[in-house]
Amino acid sequence: MTYTSTVMNPVTVHRRHYEDLRVGEVIDIGRTTVTKEMIVTFAREFDPFPFHLDEAAAKASLLGGLASSGWQTAALSLRMLVDSFLNTVASMGGLGFSDLKWKAPVMVGDTIGGTATIAALRRSRHHPERGIVTLDFDIRNQKGEAVMSMRLANLVEVRDPSVPLDGAA
Repeated sequence: MTYTSTVMNPVTVHRRHYEDLRVGEVIDIGRTTVTKEMIVTFAREFDPFPFHLDEAAAKASLLGGLASSGWQTAALSLRMLVDSFLNTVASMGGLGFSDLKWKAPVMVGDTIGGTATIAALRRSRHHPERGIVTLDFDIRNQKGEAVMSMRLANLVEVRDPSVPLDGAA
């Protein structure tokens, strides 16, 4: 099946498309400081372990103090990616993630941030109007210590689907 529409999406027409992205491109996703209120609010709703909710219990735990949920670290990282990159490209949505690793706890007062690097790009064979961008996250705290890594896949619009797939005829 050949995709023949050349009508650009009016919402994303001025954003970067698949053709504009390059393997190896590094995106600075910015930084955010994690507060006690952020940790407790997130944990109360989504990850209610004592070391996310109670300072005394957290102090006695392996973590040694009130720590962010790993899921909160991932959510904050995704928010920073949206603000710094995904809202600038013709993103069509996420496909999932792999290789998620929480490498060190994020504690009250830590500032986290980092980079997302374009690790791979490929066109969809079944939907030539779609490209897939694979991003590798490297999230660190204010001391430069790695706190999280993961690989994320996202769909991105192709500007001209009539161009052959990645050099294929």
